[in-house]
Amino acid sequence: MPSIDWLTKTPIAHRGLHDLNNKRWENTLSAFDAAASAGYAIECDVHLSADGKAVVFHDGTLDRVAGQKGNIDELTAQQAGEIRIGGTKDRIPTLADSLKLIDGRVPIVIELKGIAGRDDGLVKAVASDLAAYDGQAAIMSFDHHLIRLFGKDAPGIPAGLTAEGLRDEDIEAHFSMLAYEIDFVSYNVHHLENRFLEFVRSHLDLPVISWTVRSADDKAKSDALADQITFEGFDPRIA
Repeated sequence: MPSIDWLTKTPIAHRGLHDLNNKRWENTLSAFDAAASAGYAIECDVHLSADGKAVVFHDGTLDRVAGQKGNIDELTAQQAGEIRIGGTKDRIPTLADSLKLIDGRVPIVIELKGIAGRDDGLVKAVASDLAAYDGQAAIMSFDHHLIRLFGKDAPGIPAGLTAEGLRDEDIEAHFSMLAYEIDFVSYNVHHLENRFLEFVRSHLDLPVISWTVRSADDKAKSDALADQITFEGFDPRIA
C-alpha cells in the first residue's frame, strides 16, 4: 500500500466546509469547493442509488436536508440530482461529480453508508469512480459488511474503519475488523482514550483521525490522542 501520510497533513472538513446548513449545506458541491479553496481536506458520505451509482448524501431518508419524504437509495442518480438541498441551488451530487469538482486540489475521505440488504455494489461503485481519479482519496465505513468487501471490491484504495464506543463489546468488535485491510481508523473524538486506539497507534502504527471536532477544546483533546481532526462549525487554524 502506498504511503497515506497525506491523510493526516491537513484538517478534514466534515461533509465539506459548510456553514452548519445555513446558506452552504453539507455534502454539496458548494461545501466541497469552499473546502478545496481553503486548502482543507474533505470528508463526504455516499449511498448507492437505485441505478447503482454512488451519490453524496448522509442520511438514509430525504427529509432532514431535502425537506421531502423518501429514501435516498430508492432514487436513481438522475432523480437525486434534481433534488435541491436546503432550499439552495445545490442539488444532490454524485461522487463522480464531486471528484470532478475537487480535481485533486485536496484529499478526500469517502464514508460509505451501508443499508444492509440494499447496498450490494456500493463498494464497487465507489471504486469505479476512484479508478479514473488522480487525486488523493480514501474510503471508510462504520458498516462491517462493507469493510469486509474493501479488499476484494476496492483493492489498492486506502481503507479505514469508522467507529466509536468505549464498552468492552464495542472494543472487541473493532479489534475483529483488524483482520481485514484497514489502513487507518476514524473515531469519535469523545471516545479516543481506549485500548483499541492505543493498540492501533502504538503497535500497528496506523493513523487515527477523529470526528466530529466542533470546538477548540475538542481539537486540543484530539491533538493529544489522534493524528488529525475531522471538523465543522469553527476554523481549526485559528483555534
